[in-house]
Amino acid sequence: MYYYIIAIGILIIFSAYFSATETAFSSHNKTRLKTMAEKGNKKAKLAYKLSERYDKLISTILIGNNIVNIAASSLATVLFIKLCGSENGPLVSTVVLTVLILIFGEITPKSIAKDCSESFSMFSAPIIRVFIWLLTPLSFIFGLWQKLVSKILKIEDVPKMSQEELIMLVEEVQQEGSIDTDEGDLIKNAIEFTDRKAEDILTHRVDIEAVPLDASNEEIADLFETTQFSRLLVYEETIDNIVGVIHLKDFYSEKRKNVKDIKSIITNPVYIQKSEKISDILKILQTNKAHMAVVIDEYGGTLGIVTMEDILEELVGEIWDEHDEVLEDYRQVADNTYIVDASENFDDFCQFFDIKAEADSVSVGGWVMEQLGKIPEKNETFTFGKLDVTVTETDSHRVIQIKVVVNELEEELEDED
Repeated sequence: MYYYIIAIGILIIFSAYFSATETAFSSHNKTRLKTMAEKGNKKAKLAYKLSERYDKLISTILIGNNIVNIAASSLATVLFIKLCGSENGPLVSTVVLTVLILIFGEITPKSIAKDCSESFSMFSAPIIRVFIWLLTPLSFIFGLWQKLVSKILKIEDVPKMSQEELIMLVEEVQQEGSIDTDEGDLIKNAIEFTDRKAEDILTHRVDIEAVPLDASNEEIADLFETTQFSRLLVYEETIDNIVGVIHLKDFYSEKRKNVKDIKSIITNPVYIQKSEKISDILKILQTNKAHMAVVIDEYGGTLGIVTMEDILEELVGEIWDEHDEVLEDYRQVADNTYIVDASENFDDFCQFFDIKAEADSVSVGGWVMEQLGKIPEKNETFTFGKLDVTVTETDSHRVIQIKVVVNELEEELEDED
């Protein structure tokens, strides 16, 4: 009689081991294990190696766990039939063993393993490696069965982690304090970097500073002094025909003093499409040893420009130099009241105010014109959800600046929904 109880106890211990191992290997930090392995920790190296072959590992764990649970159930049934008779024995056996396996074979070991997943993974690695070797024939058979089922049901492999899931993971790590806000923002910017296009970050043609090809030295010098730029675009006849870029250093060089025609010192412009991804633009600029690219529209005209600085700012945030006037894109002037630069990216605007909206325009100013259905005038207002928007500054038929008031009542109603 006692040997039944001892055997059941041993099987429940194995059930606890397999359950704990499954939880440990599914929740441990692979990066941390890899770091310890690189420092010479042999158990960490083995645990990391096993986690890299997760399909075979989990297959072994599931087979082992089912074998010991079925064996424990069979022995318990025999035991309780002897103790309680053939009528009540199976029922008592089912109740008692279910409680024992739930508490001691599943819940408790999984809770413990989750709290010390790396440690338990390293402890379990040598043991589970033996089970992997012993259960290889069964794992192979079940592997073939899995492939057959996948073919019949036409199950396709799903990417392990989407971009959204990766960003959520970074936010979780940031909240836990493993990385600070700046590090988290840098990682998220790097993840989203390849999705950004030229049209998302360009300086529009109305804001471009350029000089005509026949401009005098005095005109060029004045524009360099006024803008404090190190490079200026050069156009012929119209801004839609950019013919080159002139560098401040070349303009004021010794060789330039006796030369009247600027054609000899301008460099050829780099042209890109508005749909070009900024990761590709960066490579194009590096290849051409250029600092800026001219963005052309579908008609071949000038849509705007993208500079190396614009691209780097997508990774590290705003870059200011000693000549820049530091401006805030979202300046809070009162409770729930903000002054917003209308050239700000509309997606960033939605994220800042936590609203869901779609627009054909890339900029906030374009979205404002879409909402009003016309070219806005100063002091025109409209309401969008919880936001009361007022146009505070316009110039040349475009919006320069808006005031946004967050309606607290509307915000509370949205939160309740």
